[in-house]
Amino acid sequence: MKPKAYRGLLSILAIGLVLALAGCHGKLIATPVIIDTVPPPVAAQTWTQQQATIVDGAIVLPPVDPAEYEGNIITAGSSTVYPLSERMAERFQDEGFRGQITVDSIGSGAGFERFCVGGETDIANASRAIKPTEVEHCRKIGREPIEFRVGTDALAVVVSRQNTFVDNLTMEELAQAFSTARTWKDIRPEWPDKPIQRFSPGTDSGTFDFFVEHVFNKDEAPLLNAANLNLSEDDNVLVQGVAGSPYGIGYFGFAYYQHNLDKVRAVPINGVEPTAETAESGEYPLSRPLFIYSAPSIMRAKPQVAAFINFYLTHVNEEIEDVGYFPASLQALNQAKANWLKAMGFEVPTP
Repeated sequence: MKPKAYRGLLSILAIGLVLALAGCHGKLIATPVIIDTVPPPVAAQTWTQQQATIVDGAIVLPPVDPAEYEGNIITAGSSTVYPLSERMAERFQDEGFRGQITVDSIGSGAGFERFCVGGETDIANASRAIKPTEVEHCRKIGREPIEFRVGTDALAVVVSRQNTFVDNLTMEELAQAFSTARTWKDIRPEWPDKPIQRFSPGTDSGTFDFFVEHVFNKDEAPLLNAANLNLSEDDNVLVQGVAGSPYGIGYFGFAYYQHNLDKVRAVPINGVEPTAETAESGEYPLSRPLFIYSAPSIMRAKPQVAAFINFYLTHVNEEIEDVGYFPASLQALNQAKANWLKAMGFEVPTP
């Protein structure tokens, strides 16, 4: 970057810091944001003076050329967000990124632990919002987590293709199927008197947390105490388990269901099937948002991380449905882009 442009960027960052310290958040950003420990200024790789714009109601971030960036980017977390982040990482590299991106699937809880406790990662992938205790852990190591909504998932409840009798479950019946019912006949008298085989993500998974919250009102005991329960952080293990048992039932993210239509089928919940429309409207009772998290200090110290998140938010809707999920609403994606601009000290345009 030319020295003049670089000096201009430093001026923007300095002004942003002064205003933040003076409590003048409202002049530059829509909502107050705590900018965490400010790292040394970036050197060779930085941002142009081009401002964010509005096109058809959508915020358009300053453009990123992946070929201008190098270094490492480390992400870890949700197995549900994993295939989406993996796709975006592959595209970032295909378009010229000269560094290395690591994407690990370890569950949302474990991802936040590596991000907020160990400080080992640059980005945490999550299929649930960060918890207050996790925010506090992040702050203890000098990180102020910032949230980016990247999509919508409909959690699919599935049975084997060999199962010919389950055509719908109410939320109450779903709770029974994963807790007190010993056999399928215990749920409905006309169903087989065969033991239910249960397949669930492990307790480190955001999918597990979401299921427990919405099916058991945040009480995980009924599920964990259920008979014939198989837990795994690997969604492929869950798919194989359900597919191999005509009396099995499981749940995981919609993308894994989409990729295994020949092995399992989704069960409508309260008569509603998981689709883009029912997930976004909330009509499907097991729809949920998907996130990635980083911190302003990381994004400023490692420009490749800021560039990748910018690229992710800019192009995610071009990839998300092919991966198997649904786009976030325009409002949610605009908020994510506004959060990126705030973290980088840029002015947020008003849609």
